[in-house]
Amino acid sequence: AADMRARLLCVCLTAALLAYYIYTPIPEDVEEPWKVMLISAAFRAVRDLAVVADRLGLMHYMEGLMLITDTDYVPPTSDENVTVTDTEFSNIAVRLYLPRKPSDGLRRAVVFFHGGGWCLGQAGMKSYDHLTRWTSNMLNAVVVSVNYRLAPQYHFPTQFEDVYLVTKFFLQRSVLSQYGVDPDRVCVAGDSAGGNLAAAVAQQLLEDSEVETKLKAQALIYPALQTIDLNLPSFQENANKPILPRSLMIDFLSEYFTSDPSLREAMASNRHVPLEASHLFQFVNWSNLLPEEMKKGRVYTSPVYGSPELAQKYPGFLDARAAPLLVSDAQLRGLPLTYILTCEHDVLRDDGVMYAVRLRAAGVPVTHDHARDAFHGAMTFLLGPTELAVGHRLLNRYIEWLNENL
Repeated sequence: AADMRARLLCVCLTAALLAYYIYTPIPEDVEEPWKVMLISAAFRAVRDLAVVADRLGLMHYMEGLMLITDTDYVPPTSDENVTVTDTEFSNIAVRLYLPRKPSDGLRRAVVFFHGGGWCLGQAGMKSYDHLTRWTSNMLNAVVVSVNYRLAPQYHFPTQFEDVYLVTKFFLQRSVLSQYGVDPDRVCVAGDSAGGNLAAAVAQQLLEDSEVETKLKAQALIYPALQTIDLNLPSFQENANKPILPRSLMIDFLSEYFTSDPSLREAMASNRHVPLEASHLFQFVNWSNLLPEEMKKGRVYTSPVYGSPELAQKYPGFLDARAAPLLVSDAQLRGLPLTYILTCEHDVLRDDGVMYAVRLRAAGVPVTHDHARDAFHGAMTFLLGPTELAVGHRLLNRYIEWLNENL
């Protein structure tokens, strides 16, 4: 009987632990809530294991998380529609998708940057391979998916410089003609941290007199666009939502600049910006930039400044190449046609919304799609047991926009 009781206790404890793990309050309007709950639980489990491995000194926390990326890798595989190869542009690894269908004239092209908080992900992940292959096939377009270097081995500006060099290399007339690409129909695109990099690349190209080819468009999928106010309404409201809770976003953001935990701690309390940088807050002042329904009755409070030490040590977090919202209105004016996707249940929602508002005010043509029933990363859940209907819906919307505008 004692043995039976012990077994029963074990079963109950396991069930309780599983229930604790799996149960995440999912917003009512999210489709397939059980599936989302299981995906969220799996992410939390990996994250918790990575924390334990880090504390035990076995591996860096981000290297633990990177295991998700590694187990999801697929080699470059061509099919009847697209030829896929891994190669290098300007000594940086890229995965190249070339359509096999004949084309009436020159083709369109998309230079794509994957997400993963500047620390994770790669072009060869099943979900990204599917997304970029689908883009190439549906648009009969050349797609260059960039394997930029990642933190913690490499910090800012390496990630930015890698994607910028690839884009600049690809935009050379000789390279475009080698791949049969129309120089007037090239777009940069990316999701999450990749959306951040795409926005930064588009801005930098405006300043670069060496580049003759102008981008036709930029497509930013739930992008991270600023580093200085980590208490925006969306950060507060979605602090514990699936896939990208606020604490993980702060892990990623701080790791982009340094592995020094003091920056992460300062960011977590939103006290990392020194008084000397106070002029930057006008660019992310959500009381002026968010529509009323997104403020949800919140009242803007002035920032609390931190010591100047962190900004002196890690000036990257105040650099517009890391935070594209931090440029003046004048610097937004020449930007190309823009697509921005934001999700309601996402800490990064307000970054995208504010950028859309600022770009429009600067006269840039913007299509802003806001998915009220979606969460961060939704577009990467397109295959196998984690396939979500909402992911396909968002992907189709993005492809549709590219098809109409590129």
